[in-house]
Amino acid sequence: MLEGLIKRSQASAPRAVDTAPALEAPAATEAPRAPGVRRGLIVDDSRVIRKVSRRILEALGYSVIEAENGEEALAKCVQAMPDLILLDWNMPLMGGLEFVTALRGMQGACQPKVVFCTTNSDNGDIRKGIEAGADEYVIKPFDHHTLHRKLQGIGAA
Repeated sequence: MLEGLIKRSQASAPRAVDTAPALEAPAATEAPRAPGVRRGLIVDDSRVIRKVSRRILEALGYSVIEAENGEEALAKCVQAMPDLILLDWNMPLMGGLEFVTALRGMQGACQPKVVFCTTNSDNGDIRKGIEAGADEYVIKPFDHHTLHRKLQGIGAA
């Protein structure tokens, strides 16, 4: 997606823009969006949490994909940037804090809403998550009503 955005902006921009260094990202393979379809990405190393979260997001009208860690999630974001990301904090390979920092640092990408869904309930962790770029924070375990209310608060429900 990043490469596609760069190519589109280069095609319509003056030639001076062409001197920008190329990003080393895979070619975008994003399919056109159907009107009204919102994409959600659930990033959690727990299959059970992904299943529960999927049911909630699908009930809210999202088309959902999943990732087991931040590294896998970043690759999926390059392919097709979601509208909403539910993100665990503690995961192997790349944790949630590292993921959201990398996501917010992506140049030219649209910025999805990011909600940390984690057992980390310390005020310091909540502050770190929001400062890194998360839009909201939900403590596990959560239910449909709690997540729906949080998503409404950030305009993602």
